[in-house]
Amino acid sequence: MAKRVTRRVWVKVLSAEEKAAIGARCERLIVETLKPRFLPEIQPTKLNYPVDLSGRWRGSKYSFIVRFRSGWPDNMGEEFDEAYARIDHVEERRDELLFDVMWHRHTGQWWRRQTALTLDEALIEVEKMLPPI
Repeated sequence: MAKRVTRRVWVKVLSAEEKAAIGARCERLIVETLKPRFLPEIQPTKLNYPVDLSGRWRGSKYSFIVRFRSGWPDNMGEEFDEAYARIDHVEERRDELLFDVMWHRHTGQWWRRQTALTLDEALIEVEKMLPPI
């Protein structure tokens, strides 16, 4: 079995202004592109079904999240969040922030899909990823 290689890099912490600017770009992607494409309307089912797409910061990582509502008879109407993608701030080169694009496997682990991308490149990769809908 192949060993999983982890890399450790010391990174400057993002300032509140940088986080706000990045968060605004990500929210714009969610509202203008992801919601219309992947969730144009809510379609209740007998199983868990998506009702919203959103994003949130956790440290230096911005997660893209799908909110699900349960259609099962024993817990109908209960909601829960499931992250499906995230961008991790990993380094800075020549005053440009670089990010890794991660995807959330069904096993609960995060796997690196792309590494050291600019914010624009990272958001294009996230746009290509299909949320679990």
